[in-house]
Amino acid sequence: MAPQKHRRSSIEANPLQSGPQFNLIYVGAGAINFGTDEGPWNHSKRVEQKWGKRLNVVGIVDPNTAKADLELSKKRESFVADAYKNTKTFPTVAAARKELEGESFPHAIIVGAPPKFRGGLRTPADLELSILEHFPKVAMFIEKPVTTGPSEEAGEVGKRIAKTGNPVAVGYMLRYSKAVQAMIGLIEEKNLTVMCTSARYVMAYEKAVNIDWWDKSISCGPIVEQATHFCDLSRYFGGDVKLDSVQAHSVEWDEEPGQLSKQNIDESKVPAEQRIPRFTSASWKYTNGTVGSLIHGVALHDTDYYTELTVFADGYLLRLVDPYNNPTLYVRSPNSNAEKVQTFTNDDCFYSEISNWGDEIERQAEHKDEPIDHTILSSYEDAVKTYEFTWAIRLASERSRQ
Repeated sequence: MAPQKHRRSSIEANPLQSGPQFNLIYVGAGAINFGTDEGPWNHSKRVEQKWGKRLNVVGIVDPNTAKADLELSKKRESFVADAYKNTKTFPTVAAARKELEGESFPHAIIVGAPPKFRGGLRTPADLELSILEHFPKVAMFIEKPVTTGPSEEAGEVGKRIAKTGNPVAVGYMLRYSKAVQAMIGLIEEKNLTVMCTSARYVMAYEKAVNIDWWDKSISCGPIVEQATHFCDLSRYFGGDVKLDSVQAHSVEWDEEPGQLSKQNIDESKVPAEQRIPRFTSASWKYTNGTVGSLIHGVALHDTDYYTELTVFADGYLLRLVDPYNNPTLYVRSPNSNAEKVQTFTNDDCFYSEISNWGDEIERQAEHKDEPIDHTILSSYEDAVKTYEFTWAIRLASERSRQ
């Protein structure tokens, strides 16, 4: 059985800060694009690092134009004000298209709108199709998960995107981390065949006070909304999943082990049938014969999550701990029972995914025939497979309860 083949990230890519003006639109004026104090998401920060003085943000699209104007005013008072001096705010993509012409026409669009507006064939979930209609040759960076709607519709959206040939990436940033790429490098160097993946993700829920997150009708549940990154990493190492092989069990909110002592939300506001599970345990087979498993839990207090992914191959154990905050890689290899430890500091995988996407945009702008190796690691069509996989786990756990 041949080892899993991968494209690897050009993590050390240099910022493309010299050259012609680079025009960009942000869709969504929330935390994904402009950041918060609570988390690392902030695409505008990474874009500013990547393109530097070349950056010209021509538009911010958000139905809440007051929010867009607020974020724009903050940028104009900061050290990157020059990049936003020509920025206009728009309620829709169609409105942006009416005004952005000539030197203001965008080269790229970053989509940070909530997933309920994405991945569908009909309004209000047809954001990508609206972009393809009004800006058909423009590169896109789209946040994960690709949608909260039917995966069949997202699959069709992916096909339409692929036909354009535009550089389109989806934000599964952990694929770009130095630790993950070190694991991929070792697998390729040693010509290893992955035998098993084992993922564990346990949330610290005490500070989770957004009631929407506890409602499956809004967030689709913790596997689809939160564990999606670890489902995607599992696929990155193991390959495509046989969806009909997925089995799962859950600890539900109304079972004795599912009682939580430090909830700071009123869960009675959520209909009983839509309340999230406390733990989900899943297993499956990949199409190449490899096996995989995932445990996701809502159980810890304070703020730090527990996250770990282990990959087994003949003679090797690769264990990645805390990839979000303090990535540490433990490697056991043949002829030694001891694990060697590697730490990865000052690694911004959010920047790496934006940087790699930018490299591909520049390549196409220069009319080069062959794609750069190690660029976009998560295409839209591949991200749809991760979305289908997360739903397969959720539905399997719900069947087992019934």
